[in-house]
Amino acid sequence: MEQKRLYRSSTDKKICGVCSGLADYINVDPTVVRLLWILFSCITAGTGIIAYLIAAIVIPVRYER
Repeated sequence: MEQKRLYRSSTDKKICGVCSGLADYINVDPTVVRLLWILFSCITAGTGIIAYLIAAIVIPVRYER
């Protein structure tokens, strides 16, 4: 059984590929994750932006062909 790993996408990205990688990990459309992340960022007065930046630094990039 293959273990799932969380990676940032190197091909389907708008800023750093965090939302696309997360969407791939949980098997949903990247647009849904992006919209939820924007909503979370607006509701929490910018905490989502800080979380995105931390995720962009911590999560490794998956280089896809």
